[in-house]
Amino acid sequence: MFSKIEVNGPGACEFYAWLREQSGGADIQWNFEKFLVDREGNVVERFSPMVTPEDIAPKVDAIL
Repeated sequence: MFSKIEVNGPGACEFYAWLREQSGGADIQWNFEKFLVDREGNVVERFSPMVTPEDIAPKVDAIL
């Protein structure tokens, strides 16, 4: 089980701070926001919480 962490602001977890920085810097809106990361660890695209996994499946397939 995970403990609660911060994803925005000065106390943000390093991983989420890095994701935000790599994708334009905007705060993470909600816990279902998605980040597509390639094999080299580059953030390719960021998706709003309203985008479904099925919507991004073609983009995932394209970078595999």
